[in-house]
Amino acid sequence: MTQTEELQDRQIVSNYSLKSGTYWIWQPFEANEALKETLESMPQTPPFSAMFDSSGYNRNLYQSAEDSCGGLYYHDNNLLSGSLEALIQHLVPNVDYYPDRTYIFTFLLSSRLFMHPYELMAKVCHLCVEHQRLSDPDSDKMRKIAPKILQLLTEWTETFPYDFRDERMMRNLKDLAHRIASGEEQTYRKNVQQMMQCLIRKLAALSQYEEVLAKISSTSTDRLTVLKTKPQSIQRDIITVCSDPYTLAQQLTHIELERLNYIGPEEFVQAFVQKDPLDNDKSCYSERKKTRNLEAYVEWFNRLSYLVATEICMPVKKKHRARMIEYFIDVARECFNIGNFNSLMAIISGMNMSPVSRLKKTWAKVKTAKFDILEHQMDPSSNFYNYRTALRGAAQRSLTAHSSREKIVIPFFSLLIKDIYFLNEGCANRLPNGHVNFEKFWELAKQVSEFMTWKQVECPFERDRKILQYLLTVPVFSEDALYLASYESEGPENHIEKDRWKSLRLDGSLDKYKHERHQAMSVRLIEGGSAQARCAFQGYRLGPGGSRSTSWV
Repeated sequence: MTQTEELQDRQIVSNYSLKSGTYWIWQPFEANEALKETLESMPQTPPFSAMFDSSGYNRNLYQSAEDSCGGLYYHDNNLLSGSLEALIQHLVPNVDYYPDRTYIFTFLLSSRLFMHPYELMAKVCHLCVEHQRLSDPDSDKMRKIAPKILQLLTEWTETFPYDFRDERMMRNLKDLAHRIASGEEQTYRKNVQQMMQCLIRKLAALSQYEEVLAKISSTSTDRLTVLKTKPQSIQRDIITVCSDPYTLAQQLTHIELERLNYIGPEEFVQAFVQKDPLDNDKSCYSERKKTRNLEAYVEWFNRLSYLVATEICMPVKKKHRARMIEYFIDVARECFNIGNFNSLMAIISGMNMSPVSRLKKTWAKVKTAKFDILEHQMDPSSNFYNYRTALRGAAQRSLTAHSSREKIVIPFFSLLIKDIYFLNEGCANRLPNGHVNFEKFWELAKQVSEFMTWKQVECPFERDRKILQYLLTVPVFSEDALYLASYESEGPENHIEKDRWKSLRLDGSLDKYKHERHQAMSVRLIEGGSAQARCAFQGYRLGPGGSRSTSWV
């Protein structure tokens, strides 16, 4: 660790201590050789992409050691179901046993459907203390079991760090970590501190990311107030900001990977959590439904679709609208080549919005052959068969990639959510005998683990601050404003359109549209944006070993 990195690391720990009201002591990361040897002798965590076979199971999961506690049901060495208590016991290591990484990930992911993570952590702590007698500092068991418990806690904090935003989780973690590090055996103290510092950096990064998102969402309004007093210049649109569609596709990929990176795997489960019939605690149901980062990513998809439609509908001249359509076709095509299917689908969705698709005179001037191919690739028929085939191809390319660019796989996110939703709805969480249906959760974990692999890819393209700023903060039209802009460009042609046009004019939408158009054009008239807009992009970089750097400037 360099001196600069050490200072950054100290600052992160210090800042988080002030915010959280807890006291943390920074220590340098020096691996303890005894602990390293112990951990390296245990089964190693495979990459997410290698954790599951095509059926969803890890075929070697229970061939090395059979479970000694009752309440678990196996078939062909695969765990299919079990009581919740037995599954919890199966998570906790002992002197002769450490759970397979695949099981750890699957159970930590799915257990939140039945209990809050802090409740699970409390049970894990209790079992660790009870079974291993960690309270006895002279026990040989402590020296044998401590590295395994530390490894379990490390896997939990690394894979599901957002669980530890809960003070109850953090309190239990600190108590158990203190037990590991406080006996006569002092060899694990530095490693416990390292685990805690890694967790703090991830939580600090999440807080900073959420602050940036909040600034971005409010920037458009803030900058408009200032821009009204600025002199007007040459009108700007996306093409004047970024004339190269390939560069724009790369900047879109930056945003996609940035936002994917902050979605925790647990959010896929929490999005569809329902009250467990055996759970009498009504309060924990609402607490478990935390999906802020997932929702922010869905909102980005919607924004991009409306941005595409706005950029197409705003130009007064037909040839300019046609040029804009062809530009976005090229952007979408490059997104497909990169493996950025989410931006691709958002662009296609924006171009297929009724206010855009009805512009027949404009479309008549567009060469649509490339667009037809892209629509065919994302055709929803046969459950998106063409897209799924392309996604499998991109995933295979990623596995054998020789460059960062070839590793990029950004799925059409709404369809991924839909797949997980139907998996959740199609299978019961519990069997008639009350056992947890673990066969279902193997498949759930398989789908989420693929996402975990894809989101960890670093974007290889160079950032362009001005383009990113424009994409994230420029005002976009509402649906009504899009219709009015469309009718203004090409008048209503049938009774339905005429009735809608009349309705929009009567209900005050016309005045709102004029206001929106004035605002949107005002922003596009100021070259370089406002100070408020730039303020939202005051980038931050994480300390050494932290999550992806979020630096949009």
